[in-house]
Order: sequence, then structure tokens, then C-alpha cells
Amino acid sequence: MDIESIKTFMVLANTRNYTRSANQLFVAQSTVTNRIHELEKELGFSLFNRTNRSVALTPKGERFLNYAEKVIELTDTSIAELSSVQKYDHYLRIGCADSIYEGHLAKLIMKHRKTHPNDFLKISIGMTDHLLEQIQNDMLDVVFTYLPLRKTSVHCELYKQDTLVLVTDIDNKKYKRGIKVDQLLEEKYLMCNFALQDVGQYIRKLFPKYHQFELEIDDCMKIVPYLLHQDNYTFLPKDMADHYIREKQLRAVPLIDFNTPVINSYIIYKKNLEKICSDIFMH
Repeated sequence: MDIESIKTFMVLANTRNYTRSANQLFVAQSTVTNRIHELEKELGFSLFNRTNRSVALTPKGERFLNYAEKVIELTDTSIAELSSVQKYDHYLRIGCADSIYEGHLAKLIMKHRKTHPNDFLKISIGMTDHLLEQIQNDMLDVVFTYLPLRKTSVHCELYKQDTLVLVTDIDNKKYKRGIKVDQLLEEKYLMCNFALQDVGQYIRKLFPKYHQFELEIDDCMKIVPYLLHQDNYTFLPKDMADHYIREKQLRAVPLIDFNTPVINSYIIYKKNLEKICSDIFMH
């Protein structure tokens, strides 16, 4: 199956227009048409429904798009890895949930870069489910997630245990001695839904059923600006919150009549990478 035809299919799936696809690929429109025709002929089914005004993916085209994205990503990363074999001592593709990266990984990688400048580290920040899928599809070598993966092809172990801290802007003086659950329900709480499953469900259950938060976001780093210079509150992992507390941007609010669960994070890597993973991450 021709890689250029697959890439052309992905562009057309995005633009839904042959002319725009040809312009984006710097080829003639007839080239786009021929590539799609040959790809459909090889697959034995239609990828697009075509009308005079629009192009839309068929149900089989939708499924093939998922496959195509994986093929292109795997091809690109494989070529990059092969080309770097002689240039670098090690080539490591790392995937990490954002709060684990900010709280634990960033400083370790910075330290490793200073002592091992000939190692190539490709870092991707993503959601746990996507990271687990990528390591199983050989698109990543090691991932840090909030869920374990029990597969014979990888090694998985508990990496860190963290606690949640309720934080607000440093100049918000309310509840300096602590806050109760019923008081928290009256405040402007911003929901940071960082895929912690049981922990996330615990936070939601503090609030009434079907409670609508005025802001909900799945990236801890993106929620911090909404806390600064405002009387808003949210829970952050302690190792991540500590940076903003030390910088006197946020302060921790003590909890009076409730506690939060422990956050477990996991390191998952291919078994042949135990030594390099131990050297970089196990400190």
C-alpha cells in the first residue's frame, strides 16, 4: 500500500475538498483523484461519498482513517529512529500525562540531557488512554500514566504516589485556617479532569449530582491561569502545585472535614529498555 496515497487520503479526509487537497499537497487535482481511486481499488471499498458540492467519509472510510493515522505515525517515527541510529547513543520515545511530567519528569529529563547529550529523547504529552494505546502500537517506548497496563510485552510498575492539594490565588485570604466541604460547594471551583478515574470521581462526588462547573479542563497546566488573581479553587497534584506555591503564585487551602485519595502513577516500558529507563527515571 503506497504511503503517498495514504497521506493523500488523510489530507482529503481533513479538507473534504479535492482542490484544497491538491493545493496542500502541491500536486495536480487529477493526482489526488488517481491516488484515491487506486487506494479504493486496492482496499475493495469506497472511502468517500462524493457529490457535486462535498466529499464525506464513508463508515469504512472513518475506520480506515484510524488505521491510516497509525501507519503514517509509525512510518515517520521508524524512519526517524533508523536515521538516528548512528547519530545518537540512545533513541527513546517518551509519552507522559501532563501533571506527571510537570511534577516529576521534567527535572529528571533536564538532568539527563546535561549528562547524556548524545541521547535523543522524543517527548509527547497526552491523555492516559491514548498513551496506553500508543505504546501497544509501538509508537512509544515508555509511558507515564495514571492507569497500569498488564501485558506480557511490557513492564509496568508503580512510579509515584502523590496527594491532591486544594489551591487558590496567593492573594485570596479566605479559609486560611481551612475549608469544609459545604464551604467549598459555595465557592467557584474549577474542575481539572486529569483522567485520575477514582480520584476524579471522588472530586465530582463532593459536589451535587449533575453539578455544572463554570470551567472544566483536562490539562492541569492550562487551568493555572484561571486561578491567578482570581478567587477560584481547584485540586492539583501536590508535586505540581508545590512549584506555584514556592513562587508565591498560589497557596494551599487546608481541608478540615475531608481528605483526598492518593494518586498512583505508573511507568510502563518495553522490557528491553529496563537499564536506560532505570538510569533516567528511577531516582
